Amino acid sequence: MLVSWNWLKEYIGETNLTAQQAADLLGYHAFEIEEIEEKGGDTVIDVDILPNRSSDCLCQRGVAREIASIMDAPLAHDPLTHTPELTPTSAVQVHIADTEACPRFTASLVTGITVKESPDWLKKRLEAIGQRPINNIVDATNYVMFAIGQPIHAYDADLFPQVDGAWQFGVRYAQEGEVVSLIAEGGKDEDRDVTLSGSELLIVDESSDTPIGLAGVKGGRFAGVHDGTTKIIIEAAHFHPTITRKTARCLGIVIDASKRFENEPSRELPSYAQSEIVKLILDIAGGSYEGTLDTYLEKKENQPVRVNSQQVNALLGLSLSVGDMASILRRVGCEVSTKGETLIATGPWERTDLNIEADFIEEIGRIYGYDHVESVVPEAVPLGEMNVRHYYSEKVRDVLIALGFSEVITSSFRKKDKIKLRNALASDKGCLRSTLSKNITEALDKNVGFVDLLGATDTRVFEIGTVFHKKEPSKISADAETKEDKGGGIAEHVSLALGVRTKHSGYNQKDDKVTEDAIAALETKLGTKLDVTLDKAVAEVNFTEVFESLPVPETYDAVEVADEIIYQPFSTFQHMTRDIAMWVEEGTTVEVAQKVLDDAAGELRVRTTHVDEFTKDGRTSLAFRLVFQAQDRTLTDEEVNAQMDKVYKAAEEQGWETR
Repeated sequence: MLVSWNWLKEYIGETNLTAQQAADLLGYHAFEIEEIEEKGGDTVIDVDILPNRSSDCLCQRGVAREIASIMDAPLAHDPLTHTPELTPTSAVQVHIADTEACPRFTASLVTGITVKESPDWLKKRLEAIGQRPINNIVDATNYVMFAIGQPIHAYDADLFPQVDGAWQFGVRYAQEGEVVSLIAEGGKDEDRDVTLSGSELLIVDESSDTPIGLAGVKGGRFAGVHDGTTKIIIEAAHFHPTITRKTARCLGIVIDASKRFENEPSRELPSYAQSEIVKLILDIAGGSYEGTLDTYLEKKENQPVRVNSQQVNALLGLSLSVGDMASILRRVGCEVSTKGETLIATGPWERTDLNIEADFIEEIGRIYGYDHVESVVPEAVPLGEMNVRHYYSEKVRDVLIALGFSEVITSSFRKKDKIKLRNALASDKGCLRSTLSKNITEALDKNVGFVDLLGATDTRVFEIGTVFHKKEPSKISADAETKEDKGGGIAEHVSLALGVRTKHSGYNQKDDKVTEDAIAALETKLGTKLDVTLDKAVAEVNFTEVFESLPVPETYDAVEVADEIIYQPFSTFQHMTRDIAMWVEEGTTVEVAQKVLDDAAGELRVRTTHVDEFTKDGRTSLAFRLVFQAQDRTLTDEEVNAQMDKVYKAAEEQGWETR
């Protein structure tokens, strides 16, 4: 999230702190900082707000409050500390079909406004955090959302019919096949109609039951604010986070509003947002405030949590006193009392993430500073239980790696397979894999071209991973059957697959022998016969059935580790190969000849492989393949040929005849 330092200072007040220092404090105690950038007389900090803090910190005030807590200083201006003074009105009414889906709905009526361009200060604030100004009403709703974290939507009241002198709103679930017309988001996309599945939550015009917006996700074209609007109804509500997330993800409409709702901001927030938006609109658009509807059906207040001080110190490796812990928690806005070695703490109302003892322990640790935690080497403990899958997986790895196989980890998703996902991550990841063989085949085909670079004669890979399949209906109880899984549910098992490729053109019958030999070696090592499916040198076996049928070992085998392992980055640029064959004096060793060639080939040579040797008429023929590759570019023929000219010259100087 982009944070404006000028905006933060309105909450923090006068400070000697610089934007860089503030970012450093956040980085040490709260969030990762992605970037800091000077922008139009402001400093913009890109802060990575993680999901556990998104309920209160996806806003400027939340980040400012975090800085104040770290500094142990109050905010100079905090819009969430004063109880909102809102005038009740009966001019707006709402009917909510499901209290859990929408426990609170507020709507304010403002008349006599003028829709126009926003003042410069407001446009600059929004532009600093990457938002495009639209008009003063839309900009005001965005400003308040980014200020305190509550999404808001404004409707043109004159486009709503009134019933008995009141505007009628409704909140209900969509019907399957129902269509809602959505407005473009800040000019970034086009207006569009969306067909619904029936799981989405809608805001409707209750008088006609017309959908006017996707609750928590996006407003509709119905009653949208325009240049001629003079009377608006401002909605701020609380919608169920899971329903919002599913709707946004399924429809591909993940925007600023839905991101905030899906992280469950406090149910107390809508009234504060109404107070802020009404004041702002009266200031920049004129008009008269007529009152606010506040339907609050189900409160959810933070509950006191018992925090054991000994547990705090044990987990954090500290020796803080109860008083120190209480002081730290009060810095983040908690109400704290103590009873002996126990703290009874209640989080501030805007912190919906403080629910269990571990949450408060985390607050103590990060505010105090993890740099105060001394590292302790854990004591060795005897092995309590053997992980059978891990044990036999290591056995398999030992065998296959010794045979020249490389382990790969491929995606669990495929474009087409037996089990389809309701909410695919991407168009080519719409199904769960039911086999590893297809992935292994694709890995072989993609990597067989690198054999020269690796100094190998073929490509050998294997994978140990989970695959998914549908259960038979007879294998699942009737009460376990769900609406989505009438076929019996989804089962999974661990599979082992391995394969070989020698030719760039694809499968070669000779590859089967290598795969079969590897299977035989595994059977010898595991001491059991494997039920293998073999197709085009790719073999697969149900590994769960294998390790569940084998005895549970009592101890792990000792593993020898090399004294020194050196890692270096690999080049992402294409390699090139050149072959050289030459007659040398009988008795000239491969090692001597290769050293001459390598010294002449230069730094671009990354590998030399001896490929052939025979002796005839008192002379020996040696053939080598040289692989060239650069770390920073794709080599040209001219560059490689120049190096090979040096190789040929070095061979001639040795009296060797190239052929």
